[in-house]
Amino acid sequence: EVQLVESGGGLVQAGGSRRLSCVVSGFTFEAFSVGWFRQAPGKEREEVSCINNKDRSTYYLDSVKGRFTISSDNAKSTVYLQMNNLKPEDTAVYYCAVDVICGYSGYPPRYYGRGIRVTVSS
Repeated sequence: EVQLVESGGGLVQAGGSRRLSCVVSGFTFEAFSVGWFRQAPGKEREEVSCINNKDRSTYYLDSVKGRFTISSDNAKSTVYLQMNNLKPEDTAVYYCAVDVICGYSGYPPRYYGRGIRVTVSS
């Protein structure tokens, strides 16, 4: 059974930082790309960032470039999202995903986590 368990969400003030983690089990983590998506109230889910675990290439949504950093640890089957200089518009439920084609919306990830809420107060 594939499981993706996110942690690290919560309430943070604008300008603050937060680090999300996602532990993946039951999946060949190192062979695929993994990423983070988010969905804000009333909006569609969007891809925030993605990392290819084989060649280590990354993708970032334009609005988070320079503020967010994705990383992964193949030995721990864990992907991280370091979020700095958070803004109220970053408020959303964040989802970890595996088997992603980074930056390509035409291929939905095979698996999502249950999501974790990040709220940025102004």
